[in-house]
Amino acid sequence: MIDLLTITNQPELAKRCDQMPGMRLFVDLERNGKAERQAGRNTFISMHQIDDVGRVKTVLRNSRLMVRVNPYQPDQPAASRAEVDAVLAQGADLLMLPMFSTVQELRSFCEIVDGRVPIVPLLETVGALESLEQWLDTPGLGEIFVGLNDLHLAMGCRFMFEPLAQGHVDRVAAAARRRGLPIGFGGIARADEGLLPGRDVLGEHLRLGSRAVILSRTFNRPDGEQPFEGAVEALREAESTLALRNAAQIEADRVRVAALINQLAQADQSA
Repeated sequence: MIDLLTITNQPELAKRCDQMPGMRLFVDLERNGKAERQAGRNTFISMHQIDDVGRVKTVLRNSRLMVRVNPYQPDQPAASRAEVDAVLAQGADLLMLPMFSTVQELRSFCEIVDGRVPIVPLLETVGALESLEQWLDTPGLGEIFVGLNDLHLAMGCRFMFEPLAQGHVDRVAAAARRRGLPIGFGGIARADEGLLPGRDVLGEHLRLGSRAVILSRTFNRPDGEQPFEGAVEALREAESTLALRNAAQIEADRVRVAALINQLAQADQSA
């Protein structure tokens, strides 16, 4: 069962998620530089606060709580240390480090954490992708997550899932697998929604052995059509069905999804 990551600072939603299997809660503290990187795009900038970590953690009985902190600051290591210490004091189970580009940035962050919780490096820069084999053996890593939103921008792609179609996520998955590290990547829409439907995204997760994906904001919309729990259940049903595919079906789906991604990228370019 793939972990479905729900980004929220609302204890009420966190408690509902905690009652479903395979859910992971996600408090997002990253703000430094994010608005500038994603200017002009329909992306969400979180306004979560450190105190939200404790508020969410208090209601959890089954699910783990992951917190994305701000990028490591080589010129201000004391600021990074203070944020890490504050977040861990609030009860975080995992720490996600965004926007690192060098091996040393990740290792310095790991030294600050010092084994207190597992670290999830968020691979979303060209530098992190190019130096993958150099940092995967860093002590303290618990999972590798590929952030397709910022990565596709850094690579000059037009559509978020292009790095998947180009084989970059396959390479990360293979390298992580050799080291016994689980991976996750990107976000996912409801099962039958999205430019790249959630069902197709989920199939790629299963093909690559992914263990985690972030639920998009569409799961939380208050439109009355299908509640959050129903949308999650539909995704779980799709997961069960897709898990029954044979090798030929998996490959056929891979080819079809890659073609769709390339088509969507070309359409965006000509728009």
